[in-house]
Amino acid sequence: MKKIIRVWDLPIRLFHWLLVACIIGSLITIHVSDSAVELHAYFGYCILTLLVFRVIWGFVGSRHARFSSFIPNRQSILNYLEGKSPQFLGHNPIGALSVFALLFALSVQVVTGLFVDDEIAFQGPFAKYVPNAVVSILSEIHEGNQVVIYALIALHILAIWYYRKFKGENLVKPMITGDKEIDPSEEANYLPSDLGHNSKDGVLQRVLALLLFVLVAVAISYFITR
Repeated sequence: MKKIIRVWDLPIRLFHWLLVACIIGSLITIHVSDSAVELHAYFGYCILTLLVFRVIWGFVGSRHARFSSFIPNRQSILNYLEGKSPQFLGHNPIGALSVFALLFALSVQVVTGLFVDDEIAFQGPFAKYVPNAVVSILSEIHEGNQVVIYALIALHILAIWYYRKFKGENLVKPMITGDKEIDPSEEANYLPSDLGHNSKDGVLQRVLALLLFVLVAVAISYFITR
């Protein structure tokens, strides 16, 4: 009988899929027409809210949601690439690098978006506070950074396919259910400390996450609209 371990708490799962939905929405609206630029901005604000929440949750969330549980170092990366490291319930070192890279690229995108001014259909809420030269530079970064995001998303999807095809590991299912199923014959491949600790995902954990998210959303709405 397989061992069921709660890896991803509900806040992390909701963050993940809401982020996916908002990224898709932002990509669609920016390529539809100039009239959809305002909607594109709202998707950006939602992504900013999600990212700020994720950073906070990375310090106060459950076991595998915390950055401290998957910050990679040079040795852990080398061990993983050489097949010398144990299996991971959460992010492996390479997966961790991709997570941090994507969070950083998205952060650059939403922050620069606050200063964008295309002088036609949209002006970011903070563009009026900085010189035109700065607005121009940040607008160029915002446009060019799209390529980085596309590349990271493509690598993310490719990694999911690779693990499914060649390692028989479904990375999507745990992000939906929150649980990872471990066959008894594979338990020796994991750290005992991982197998013995489910991520906290109770009512208190979820209420705390909801309160944090609401506070972040209210704070961002205030600074954007003032």
